[in-house]
Amino acid sequence: SELNNVSNSPSISACQSINYVPDLNPKKAYEYKYVGVMTIGRDRPDLAESGVRIQCSLKITGVSDQTFLLQINDLTFDEFNGIPGKSSFVTSPKLTQRVAAELTQPVMFEYVRGQVGDLQAPVEVSHSVLNIVRGILGFLQVTVKTTQNIYELEELGIHGICQSNYAIEEDLNSKELHVTRIVDIKNCREKAAVYKGMALALENNDCKERGDNTVEIVQYKYNVRPTEDGGLITKVYAEENQLFSPFNVKGGNSKLLATQEVFLIGVTDSVGNVTPSPMQNRGNQIYKFGTELNQIPLQLNKNTDPMAKISELIEHIVAANIKQVDNSRTADILQLYQLLRLVTLDNMETLWNKYLGNSEHRRWLLDVIAEVSDARVIRFLINRFQRGDLSVNEATQAVLLTFNHLEANSETVEMCKEFLIMPFSRSSDLLWSTVLLSYGSVVYRYCGTVDPCPLIAVQPLLDLATDSLSRNDEADLIRSLKAIGNAGHLSSVKTIMKFLPGVSPTVVSVSTRAQRAAVQALRHLAVRDVHRVQEITLNLFMQRNLSSEVRMQACLILFDTKPPLALVSMIASFLLEESNLQVASFSYSLIHGLARSQTPDNHILSIACNVAIKILKPKLGHLSYHYSKALHFDWFNDDFLIGKSSDIYIFKNVNSYFPSTLISKWKAYFIGRILETIEVTAILVYLTTSILTEKQNTSLMEAVLKMVRWKQPLISAFARVFGQEVFHADLNKDVIQSVMQAISPKAGKESPVWNMIENIQNGVAWHWTKPYLIFETRYIRATMTGLPIEISKYYLSVTGSTVNAKSTISPPPTDNLGQLLNADILFETDGNVRSAKDLFVFHGINTDVVQSGAESISKCLLNIPWKFSIKMNVKSMKFQLDTPPWKTRTEIFYNVYAVSRNIEDPAEAKMTPMMGDHMEFEENPQTLKNTTGESDHLQTKICAKAPSYATAMCMEMEAERAHYLSEYPLYYVLGYTRCAFTLEPVNGKNKVRTKCQYNILHFQISMKLMHCIMFSNVIQNVIVTVVLLYLQSLGSIPDPVLIMTALAVSGNDKPEGYETTVYLTQAAEKDEIQLLVSQIGEEANWRLCVDADVDRTNNKSKMQLQWGAECQTYKINVEAETSHLPGSNPSVNATVNWEEVPEYMQEIGKRVGEYIPGVALLQRFSQTHEKNPEKQISALVTLATSESIDMRMEIPELTVYQKEIPLPFQFFPFESNQQDEGPSISSSVRLLEIQGKFAVQLHIYIFVCLV
Repeated sequence: SELNNVSNSPSISACQSINYVPDLNPKKAYEYKYVGVMTIGRDRPDLAESGVRIQCSLKITGVSDQTFLLQINDLTFDEFNGIPGKSSFVTSPKLTQRVAAELTQPVMFEYVRGQVGDLQAPVEVSHSVLNIVRGILGFLQVTVKTTQNIYELEELGIHGICQSNYAIEEDLNSKELHVTRIVDIKNCREKAAVYKGMALALENNDCKERGDNTVEIVQYKYNVRPTEDGGLITKVYAEENQLFSPFNVKGGNSKLLATQEVFLIGVTDSVGNVTPSPMQNRGNQIYKFGTELNQIPLQLNKNTDPMAKISELIEHIVAANIKQVDNSRTADILQLYQLLRLVTLDNMETLWNKYLGNSEHRRWLLDVIAEVSDARVIRFLINRFQRGDLSVNEATQAVLLTFNHLEANSETVEMCKEFLIMPFSRSSDLLWSTVLLSYGSVVYRYCGTVDPCPLIAVQPLLDLATDSLSRNDEADLIRSLKAIGNAGHLSSVKTIMKFLPGVSPTVVSVSTRAQRAAVQALRHLAVRDVHRVQEITLNLFMQRNLSSEVRMQACLILFDTKPPLALVSMIASFLLEESNLQVASFSYSLIHGLARSQTPDNHILSIACNVAIKILKPKLGHLSYHYSKALHFDWFNDDFLIGKSSDIYIFKNVNSYFPSTLISKWKAYFIGRILETIEVTAILVYLTTSILTEKQNTSLMEAVLKMVRWKQPLISAFARVFGQEVFHADLNKDVIQSVMQAISPKAGKESPVWNMIENIQNGVAWHWTKPYLIFETRYIRATMTGLPIEISKYYLSVTGSTVNAKSTISPPPTDNLGQLLNADILFETDGNVRSAKDLFVFHGINTDVVQSGAESISKCLLNIPWKFSIKMNVKSMKFQLDTPPWKTRTEIFYNVYAVSRNIEDPAEAKMTPMMGDHMEFEENPQTLKNTTGESDHLQTKICAKAPSYATAMCMEMEAERAHYLSEYPLYYVLGYTRCAFTLEPVNGKNKVRTKCQYNILHFQISMKLMHCIMFSNVIQNVIVTVVLLYLQSLGSIPDPVLIMTALAVSGNDKPEGYETTVYLTQAAEKDEIQLLVSQIGEEANWRLCVDADVDRTNNKSKMQLQWGAECQTYKINVEAETSHLPGSNPSVNATVNWEEVPEYMQEIGKRVGEYIPGVALLQRFSQTHEKNPEKQISALVTLATSESIDMRMEIPELTVYQKEIPLPFQFFPFESNQQDEGPSISSSVRLLEIQGKFAVQLHIYIFVCLV
């Protein structure tokens, strides 16, 4: 249909007898010469390319007035692989014969006034070959309007229904018409293209405005000669370009160039009538997809007996990976995926019955069969559930993999519903959750392909939510809401609203936990019905009587909808009157993070948030990390069109240092899409509440035992991958009780721990391997030649672990686990963890008979072996660890190839490195010269050795590059890359031995003493922590708290290594802590000595650090003093001075000193240049308010200072009666007593922030 007449110019020719509209005379025969070429490469000199060429002669004869017969003869099929200008196309006789068997069969087509209609062909002609015929007939497809020079049309062609732009020029001498036609194949209304594996990576128009990773355009040039029968097409030249880059195409690209040349040889009268053989209607000119959808583009194999080959591959893969991961078997795993996609359901059942009794083969079959990805694998899994021949663990993994890689359509959705009613699905809470969540994911992907999405798809989940409510089953209600959230179906809004107070007239009363799940269920609807979600979440956010966390969750979803400036301003105005500081702090920090966002999707939102920050900062900008916070970090690069963002959400209750909920979320931005890579959430609200309700003198064990009274889960955790929730689990009282009973010293032979210990005493061996196709993304579309072009990415991981363990216990336990505390225990183990990851990117032609294109291969191999033994006696507090020097290797490999494969000559497949033999070495082997641009070759190995422990850490790097211009980053990554990180044994040492011995009495006293000091005063806590951080040696005092040695041992040689000894001298007013680290070995005299004391009477702490030969070479002194006089605020004064330090420390100090003025200026510190003591740094920190400090720091020649620096969280040195200000000091101490380890980490963090 004509869309727009751009030009209303006069007619091309005034002579009415001249007819340029193309047509064919059924009484004549037309002969043409055809050449079609496709090449794929980087379009740069001296870089390898690959391609194919089809040459043939065409004969078109009439069958009826509008039906014609195409006969193709003299066919040759050529392949190219090499450097343009230095290599040439080579004919493949076998492939030519294979293609000619179908392509030379006659095909009928309709043709009227330049428009190709339906095709008819023999049934034995495949879709792949008939598409080539469609490409050839494309030269006849042209719309000529002699009344206009320039015009636009929407036309049907091989690429789909696309927009065409015409320009016409008449040659007055030859009377031929020159027609130029440009087809916009990227924005077709109906496009002959298939996208697979990208349903969860949402397209974003804001990202596409910054650039694109693909550019596609087609241009035709026709010569049309007027005849009495109509316009006769005498010559056609067509060119199609597709530029592709994993980044921005402006920074370099892989280029597909397809050309067609058609020449008229002659026109003759037909002799006799044409009687075509029986044919079937094969549809219109639009490309039809067939076997290429099942063909993995990374290999091409003859599949004459797929079942035998599958069995052979499984046997080989299992044998190769039984002890370690064999990364050379990646091709076999890909071929296994390919073959399993070809077999029938009955074949799958045969394979299952064959391997049912073999755990290793059975596991591999289950893992790889999930990638069949269609209705067959769902029926296979249904059979397993019905027959009960899967364990719960196997079933959970199979459902998770199969459902989330399934091709979602109406058939597979209906089949997946069966899992919702099968009893086996409910045999485990984890399996039931996995089934529900995975079904929701299938519905989400299905709804992305149909509009509107049928209600029947999500109805089972809505019914389950209603049924759970009627049964008062909160666990099932939450599971169903999470599954509904995964589905993101528009019809689920009404059901979700029932569980949200204040937004529906039919609201029901549910727990806060269920309300949170209902709010989260809106997340995918934020894309599909943004205004409805904004209305609901704004309503929830403005209800001040709701739970703080529900309101904060609503705020999160609200800003996910990218609210406009007016709505953000309304939120800001509301926050000015907000009395709940948890909600206010969270909302303000969320807006503050978004205001600094650089990603394209947040561009407009960041402007609105900047306006809101100016309004809110005076009131809310001072709130500390004691309150709930949202932290947002992102980055985006326009040249590469890639970016990332990460968010951390910290939800807190009023009276707790502990977060009630923690959320960590990551997104990736690439090629105009946004992918929510992973999100992890831990809900600790009930754990925090249970701890806070215990008395001050409650021990940690007593607190844990009392937690089991809670009906709600103490900890809930869930994870989302690619925006879909895949895991949900609760830690409830039953789990805690079972764990406490199993590890109790009174537990006997009924404990599972007892069985585990018995097994280890007899020796255990365990092996596990997991192949996983992390993603398979494919974009396949038609080209003018009829061959498909494909851009695909495959990311395959194989992870394996082998463990051998044995334990000797003397005397062995006979009655209960408590007997282990008095036994000598020897534990020996060896094994390894290996992981092989392969990333393939393919751009080129992919059919079941020929493949040609550019292929990048990235490989990463990680290998971590171990072998060690542990001797211990818990009663005497003696421990010994023996381990040989470690040997590990992590290797990364990358290269780009021009590839050519054809099914008839598999042995002739070529993979030519894109940087080929044209690179010329000079005399210096470290450098290469390129005849047309810059290039380099780097080869290096760097090692850092620890001779005492017979270990060296090494990095090997080899890279070959051809970087032409700096503005083309894609070209710079071309070439061979190999990088390896290794731990290697050196010096012939065969064992590293570590011994530890604790003085039990002193160790217990010192720990108690440290806790008493720690909780006496908040500022004093910081000083004690500083001292503890620096305690690393000194002294020769009796009764050490700890003695630890780490030695390298080899035969009769003297051991080498280090010994550490810790001492503690305690008094009422003063404690002294000393530590000595000594090097062990012949003529070794290196020592590290630290002498520190804490004077509680004068609130002073000091430390002397010395090291070098007999601790005499270098020396640093640290002093700190706290004061809190009546009428003044608490303060701490710290000084660090040194007499002699190593040159590298002097150099580091000098460079840091050069940065301090600039950093101080950026942090808005005032500064004055004045003469301060040399070799000394001092700092005075005063607690100005509960949320800020004043700070003054002096370094040589500079003083910096600032008032009211915000702290990351609140100090409470005085009792407070205001609930919103936070907990009192007594409750803070109680929390820290229960979680002593957390307290140490907390105060270390405070110290780092202060200094």
